[in-house]
Amino acid sequence: MTDPTSVYDAHPWATQYAGHIPATLDVPLHASVPALAAEAMAQYAGQTAFTTVMPNGMYGSLSFAQVAEMSDAFAVFLREELGLSAGDRVAVQMPNCLSYPVALLGTLKAGCVAVNTNPLYTPTEMAHQFQDSGAKVVVIVDLFADKLEGILAQTGVQHVVVTRVPEFFPPVVGPIVYGVMKYWNRAVPAHGMKVTRLPDALARGRARQGDPKRYWSTLGHGDLALLQYTGGTTGVAKGAMLSHGNLVWNVAQMRAMCASHVEPGQEVVLTALPLYHIFAFTVNFLSMFAAGARNILVPSPRPVQFLQRAFENYPITWVTGVNTLYNALLNEEWFTAFPPRHIKAAGGGGAAMHRAVVERFEQTVGAPLVEGYGLTETSPVVCFQPLNGRRDPDSIGIPAPMTDVRLVDDDGCPVPQGQPGELVVRGPQVMQGYWQRPAETAQVLRGGWLHTGDVAVMDERGTFRIVDRKKDMILVSGFNVYPNEIEDAIARHDKVLESAVIGVPDAKTGEAVQAYVVKRDDSLTEAEVLAHCRSLLTGYKQPAKVVFRDELPKTAVGKILRRDLRQEVLGQSKNANTPPAAPAAPSAPKG
Repeated sequence: MTDPTSVYDAHPWATQYAGHIPATLDVPLHASVPALAAEAMAQYAGQTAFTTVMPNGMYGSLSFAQVAEMSDAFAVFLREELGLSAGDRVAVQMPNCLSYPVALLGTLKAGCVAVNTNPLYTPTEMAHQFQDSGAKVVVIVDLFADKLEGILAQTGVQHVVVTRVPEFFPPVVGPIVYGVMKYWNRAVPAHGMKVTRLPDALARGRARQGDPKRYWSTLGHGDLALLQYTGGTTGVAKGAMLSHGNLVWNVAQMRAMCASHVEPGQEVVLTALPLYHIFAFTVNFLSMFAAGARNILVPSPRPVQFLQRAFENYPITWVTGVNTLYNALLNEEWFTAFPPRHIKAAGGGGAAMHRAVVERFEQTVGAPLVEGYGLTETSPVVCFQPLNGRRDPDSIGIPAPMTDVRLVDDDGCPVPQGQPGELVVRGPQVMQGYWQRPAETAQVLRGGWLHTGDVAVMDERGTFRIVDRKKDMILVSGFNVYPNEIEDAIARHDKVLESAVIGVPDAKTGEAVQAYVVKRDDSLTEAEVLAHCRSLLTGYKQPAKVVFRDELPKTAVGKILRRDLRQEVLGQSKNANTPPAAPAAPSAPKG
């Protein structure tokens, strides 16, 4: 009998590289992210690097040369004006806007560590992240500065830099956009903090006339670049320690996978996913920046109509998104009646892509929508469907070059090919560990392998398919049921907009399948959904109940939160088992 270990270690997926993807990669020449960025900024200096597009079509842009100069000035400001040292943490909390690359690259050029922070965080979540990371500086958009003011005293933050969504817009356009946001929409709250405006910070940095290269020229692959906090879908948010080497290697892996469809200096990528999320950070920001692409930044993709002007006004060649974003686009007449004409490819990830959505998108746009797989802890890319050759639907494709993947059982032993097992990863993109959490690090990093908690199967060609997360698996009468499979089946019904599936306690079967459905057509009934599932799924996989909702709980990037639905059910069950309170005693009659 063949040893399962040898099957994975033989890299059967390498045959699918087929000359389009190099099987091995040289160690990246760039020692750090600033070194990678510096080369791109010099090579494409006169080209537009970033354009922020508002819902009404108003926009502002920065060239590669402008990003270089501004981020240099911000680096000098951090080191010389604020007195930060190498390794100090700087939190960057803003939506997609021109200030983001300036602040992020400036932080890394200063030799500091960036802390990506979701601007939609509650004050409690902000306090946790700033306390945990030890951030000394926060660069925050003014839309949420009032939340920071309320928790600032609970943190070690010493300096606050404030920016605006239309920062660096043209002199006439910027004030108009900001005026609408502040006075018409009343979206800019007042605060009483002592802050520095970002343009003022840049001016103070320029006045110092320092050379920021001296801050980053000694950085190497082992130096910490980023604290990327996990999205919280698995518990209390932890900071994944991503080094300069992790990020530079993952950029090289991503570019190798996509080289056939990326022409340096010619691409226009739509970034609707937030740059503070690791998917867009590495794929859209770093990888496309290194390739000299123009990045079209959308501050908020919700509602999805906010993307219309970006698609209509720019020759978008690449787009990335999650299943819910693509599904929403396909339900917009402006998108389906007049689909974008220049798209070469689209990338999907963050959560499982549904086959029905992929097929409709490819038919509408005429370009491949390839699914990838990754985690915050892997910078993030682990696998991607190849852009050339055969693409297997419902799969996450094949590992990126220089990545080892195995599937293991609960004892950590590799399982035979074709059997489900936990996906474990080894490669240069795997994080250094969780910030100040050695116990949690030891749980997931074992023997050089990152244990992902995801269950997958591998076919004979080395293509992987995610079955589901181990903790999302439903156990029905001893049978393993995976929500992704059921959600994909439900998505094929024409009247369904989106769905989520969880397991609920059941006296007979241990757990039962419960589906939550958002209707596309109001005439949809539970009986129709159940009949549809009976035609596609075996008995124990079929939902026992369908609950209709106007919307489903989601993360900031659109991943559906099954956890919230489970907590809701468990809360109802707990309340149902709680004896009713005794009736209140009647009040004494008034005299």
